[in-house]
Amino acid sequence: MLTLYHAPKSRSTAVVQLLHELNVTDQVSIKTVTIPRPDGSGVSDPGNPHPEGKVPYLTDGEDFIRERAAIFLYLTDRFPSAGMGRPVGDPMRGRYLSWLVWYQGVLETTAILAWEKIDSAAVKDSLRDYDTALQRLDEVLSKQPYLLGAEFSAADLLCASPFAWFPDTMKTPPSVSEWVNRCQDRDSVRAVGAG
Repeated sequence: MLTLYHAPKSRSTAVVQLLHELNVTDQVSIKTVTIPRPDGSGVSDPGNPHPEGKVPYLTDGEDFIRERAAIFLYLTDRFPSAGMGRPVGDPMRGRYLSWLVWYQGVLETTAILAWEKIDSAAVKDSLRDYDTALQRLDEVLSKQPYLLGAEFSAADLLCASPFAWFPDTMKTPPSVSEWVNRCQDRDSVRAVGAG
């Protein structure tokens, strides 16, 4: 059985929301663990197999998956009938993969650097900056309701998550704010809450 190691109010919350969207909460065991928190609270949990004591961490028998984008891809490929991903051969597969990796490699990184007020030419040249990341989202979301078009996908769930968690920290243009509101107005979000 698949097992998700999860800490409430952490990056793993989006994975739990995805499990609800996929309608597979009965097929994945969720083990709650503690993690060290940025405010100094929490501790590493000896029951968490992640080599760095982080979450989310998904195991499938002897195999494991870490990093949210990889877990999202693994789960949407494993449970394609929910339509939350785009399978191999789908004409939007490339866009779907691009948004998942863009989140992990660009948006989250540039947002953290912006919060910390770290300005680096090397980072901007290789990853872009937060304003450019917002511009990419605005270019798409000013023309359509979701990243892949008319339908909500796991890419939306992942990419909207930091805006939902830190609304006062992350400035957004109207198209992005409206998209975040649509992404938060989901049964999966209500089912999981802040957990």
